[in-house]
Amino acid sequence: MKQSVRLGRVAGIPVGAHWSTLLIMILIGGVLASTVLPQASPGRPAVHYWAVAAATAVLFLVSLLAHELAHALVARRRGVPVTSITLWLLGGVTEFAGESKTPKDEFRIAVAGPLVSLILAVVFYLCVLPVSGPPLIVAAVRWLALMNAVLAVFNMLPGAPLDGGRVLHAFLWHRGRDRARADLAASRAGQGLGAGLIGLGALELILMGWTGGLWMMLIGWFLITAARGEGMIRAAHEGLGGWRIRDVMTPAPDVAPAWQDVESFVDSTALRSRQSVFPVVDFGGAVTGALPLQALTAVPAGRRRDTRVSALARPLSAGHLLSPDDDATRILEPSASRVAGELVAVVVEGGRVVGIVTTADLGRALQQAALRAPAGTGPRPDQPGQALRDGPGG
Repeated sequence: MKQSVRLGRVAGIPVGAHWSTLLIMILIGGVLASTVLPQASPGRPAVHYWAVAAATAVLFLVSLLAHELAHALVARRRGVPVTSITLWLLGGVTEFAGESKTPKDEFRIAVAGPLVSLILAVVFYLCVLPVSGPPLIVAAVRWLALMNAVLAVFNMLPGAPLDGGRVLHAFLWHRGRDRARADLAASRAGQGLGAGLIGLGALELILMGWTGGLWMMLIGWFLITAARGEGMIRAAHEGLGGWRIRDVMTPAPDVAPAWQDVESFVDSTALRSRQSVFPVVDFGGAVTGALPLQALTAVPAGRRRDTRVSALARPLSAGHLLSPDDDATRILEPSASRVAGELVAVVVEGGRVVGIVTTADLGRALQQAALRAPAGTGPRPDQPGQALRDGPGG
């Protein structure tokens, strides 16, 4: 998930927030200030309710961060690289640059988050149990205890992508020694769980008129979408096993010289090319960025001669520069997500661009992988005559 705001690093892990985090903070603050806190301590000035509600919302986001940090730190200790942590509307997302090597590792990573949430729930509850402090503060802390307990319990429901789905996956993987079957079972469980939540939310909305049913339906829809997406990614990993980037890429693509003016590039290359994105190269042929076609169309005709290609180039990370002999599954990693329009990766060999991988190339490769995956006996693309057909880029 793309971070809208970078919050810094915790234990060396980049932490950020999606723009939807602001929405959930407003929702939490509104519920606390208008309902929870006034019921616990009536007759207070509105500014008191909103001040305590704002502080409580921030503490809840810190609790979410602690939940995700637990996953990240345990994963890193078990040898799974951590890319980032992002807070968003429905909680938090920890992105990994690899997978658990054993079911035991996956189990430990999965339960770490709910365990920390449960510990926080107990700590918050114990903070107000023996004392009779200000009712407003006590109500806020009790709410934090309850929400952390709910977070721990809900995340342990058995379905992907929840932590309980990871635990289910680890158990099935350990029991059957078949990771692919465990992936499929966890994905189906997540979709079933999501459908159940949508059904319960609809009943709540129809029979009781509670708007909370809409929230439950939203969570159910997210679970179905995320579980289906995880199943597709796992199927793609299985299908592309044994393939190389050279089997997926569009070879010998048109490139955009960084020093060339836009008018010359449009006349010489862009108008005749079938690509929608171009690798940008310097005088030595090294890749310096990517140029989507829409960036060219945004330049007024009168300014094309005075605008250099380099001024329009989009930056590329190391994850977008691959070798022809790299495993094809690398294009499924988060670090190689789409950039500059349809571009997934630039393929470089000997310091020169030899190919590109676009979303069209990836889609074709996945469809061809699906065609050979069911039988499981089809020849690999590195065998004679079985390479993927090359097509126009973008």
